[in-house]
Amino acid sequence: MKTVPIVPNLLFVALLAALLWPVAGESVPNHVLTVAVVIHGIYLLRFTCAREESSRSSAGDAAAIVYLFLLFWFLATGRFVILDKMLFPKPEGVLHLFVTELPDMLKGLGNSLILLVSGYLLALGLALPLGLLVGWRVRLFKAINPFTKVLGPIPPIVYIPYAIALLPSFRAASIFVIFIGAFWPIFINTVHGVFNIPKGLIDSAKVLNLKERTLLFRVILPGAMPSICTGATLALVFSLVMLAAAELIGANSGIGWYVKNFADFADYQRVIVGIIFIGIVVTAITWGTERIERHLLRWRN
Repeated sequence: MKTVPIVPNLLFVALLAALLWPVAGESVPNHVLTVAVVIHGIYLLRFTCAREESSRSSAGDAAAIVYLFLLFWFLATGRFVILDKMLFPKPEGVLHLFVTELPDMLKGLGNSLILLVSGYLLALGLALPLGLLVGWRVRLFKAINPFTKVLGPIPPIVYIPYAIALLPSFRAASIFVIFIGAFWPIFINTVHGVFNIPKGLIDSAKVLNLKERTLLFRVILPGAMPSICTGATLALVFSLVMLAAAELIGANSGIGWYVKNFADFADYQRVIVGIIFIGIVVTAITWGTERIERHLLRWRN
């Protein structure tokens, strides 16, 4: 029998009470109310579909945090005005503006995804085979490993001046910055994933007289896949971070550019709108990559 969590539902009721409490001269914040109801619907759906108690508990905890945040934001900016009005605008105005600005942000998202996907896939396509080769060849690993310890930690942002000077366009420079940010996590994790495969497993495969290509793709690659997935996830995080820096290189649109542009004009309502939109995009991307990782590592279950 499923135990219904009390805290999320109590916070949801408290949030509804605060939103619907009549105040002279103020209308009901319909956008905030809609968001609260939608979130509660998603929470109830997750709670109903979850098979394990831990999944239901985590869904309840996440919902409770969101309700508490919305309640504090609404009370601190609307009812009691604890926070600075310019830096922290009311949630109703922000959410109304979010709906208005959504078409422009989606258009900017398309430009951002072109940069992100181009740089990330280029890094994945180059770092993965190089990592397999370097991790497999012991002599090559010993020769290159010291350089990875030096070059890997260098922040990719320091390459921006040379990227602008040497590459033919600002877009190419932006893709290069994202590529550098994603390359090293994938390469280093692939190398160490291959190098740390148990020797007994490789010896057993060699007994079968497998060709080196078959050994690499049928034994080494699956054996290193957990480490590769870790590197790919880290690379995606670095790519998202570098995307904001890349969009400062001659860009006039994009999700990172949107926040930076309006921050320069102290339009904090649109800054918060951009932050919320980026959070939704990152959540969607993370959700998709987690599903891909589970599929690639399904043999571990």
